Amino acid sequence: MNRLALSVSRGIARVTESPLGPYQSAVIRIGFSATWVLFLLREFPHRQELYGPDGPWSWALARQLTSENEAFTALLWSDGQFWFEVCYLLAVVSGVLLLLGWRSRTSSLLFMVGVLSMQNRSVFMGDGGDNVLHLMSIYLVFTRCGRVWSLDARRAARGETARARGEWVHDRVGPVLWTGFGLVLGAVTLAGRFGGGWLVPALLWTVWAALGLWWLAGRFAAAGEFRILLDVIANIVHNGALFVIMAEACLIYATAGWYKIQGSRWQDGTAVYYPLHLDSFSPWPALADLLSANGTVVMLVTYGTVIMQVAFPFTLFNRRVKNVLLAAMMTEHAAIAVVLGLPFFSLAMIAADAVFLPTSFLRRLGGRVARAPLVRPRGSGGGTARAIGPEPEREPEPAVGVRQP
Repeated sequence: MNRLALSVSRGIARVTESPLGPYQSAVIRIGFSATWVLFLLREFPHRQELYGPDGPWSWALARQLTSENEAFTALLWSDGQFWFEVCYLLAVVSGVLLLLGWRSRTSSLLFMVGVLSMQNRSVFMGDGGDNVLHLMSIYLVFTRCGRVWSLDARRAARGETARARGEWVHDRVGPVLWTGFGLVLGAVTLAGRFGGGWLVPALLWTVWAALGLWWLAGRFAAAGEFRILLDVIANIVHNGALFVIMAEACLIYATAGWYKIQGSRWQDGTAVYYPLHLDSFSPWPALADLLSANGTVVMLVTYGTVIMQVAFPFTLFNRRVKNVLLAAMMTEHAAIAVVLGLPFFSLAMIAADAVFLPTSFLRRLGGRVARAPLVRPRGSGGGTARAIGPEPEREPEPAVGVRQP
C-alpha cells in the first residue's frame, strides 16, 4: 500500500512540477509551423483559386456551410480582396513567428487562427495532411512548446542572467501584445464576427486572461505562490496536450491500418501499385514505373505499410522496437513525398511522428545544429545556450514512447 501511495505521489509530482517532453514539443512546433509556411508560400501564386473570394468554392457557399457546422474562419468576415490578402499574410507571419518561437503562446494562437481560417474557408482543399495540421494547430495552443529551441528560451536565459546580476528585467512587448490582443478580441466579439461556434472565442479569451494573470503574478513579488500555482496548471495542461498529441498520432495509424486490412487491394498486396500509375500522383513517371515493375517490391511495401501502422501503437512499450519502426515510418513518408508528390502530407505526418523521438537523439541533433556556422551567433565561441536557449535543469521524460533509449 505504501509503495502504491509512493508511486502515485511520484506520478503526480512528475506531471505537475515540470512540462514533460520539452524537446518533443519544440520539434512538433517547428515541424507543423514549417509545413504550414512552406505550403502557403508554395501556393502563393494560386492563393486566389484556393482560398480567395473568386475561388470555385465561393464565399456564399462557404458562409452557408459555416453557418451550419459552426466552423471558425476569419476569411468570411469580409468578401473583399484586401481582407483576404491581409489574412493570408498574417497566416504566413504567424507561422514564421511560431517557427522561431517568438512569444510562442501568442504566436500559437495566431497560428491556430490562420490555419482554421484558411482550411474552413475551402474545405475541399487538402490531401489528408491538412486534417492533421488542423488538429495539431489547436493542440499546440495548450503546450509550452517554446521552452527550448526558441527565441523565448533565449530571452528567458538572458532574463535569468540579468536577475542573477541584480538587474530588473522589463518586458515591454508582452503588455503591448496583450493589450492589442484584448482590443481586437473585444471588437470582434462585440461585432458578432465569431459566428455560432463557441470553442474558438472561448479559447482565445481564456488564453488572453491567463496571459494577463501570468504577467501580474510575475510582476509583483507578493504573488509568488500564485505564480507557482499558475505554473503547476500550465504544466498539467501542457502534459495533457502532449499526451493527446501522442494519442492522436497512434489513433491515425491504428485506424488507417485496420481500414486497410479490410480492403481487397491491400489484402492481395496490390494497393501500392495503382497510385503509382495515376497521373495526379506521378510527378516522376519513370521512377513510378521502375518501382511498380517489380511485383515483389510492391507486395512487400503494401504488406509492410499495413503491418507498421497496425503495430505502431503497441511498440511504444518497447523503446528499441519503437525507434526502429519510427525510423521506417518516417522513411516511408519521405518516399511518399518524392514518389507520389505529396510533400506537405508527408511533412505533416513526419512532424506528428516526431513527438515519439527519443530525447537523447533530439538533444544531439539540436547540439549539432547549434554548432553549425549558419546558426552560431557572432562572438559566441560556439555557445549553444545562447543560440537555442538553456537546457532544462532536469530533463523530464514525456509519456510512454518518448523515453530516452
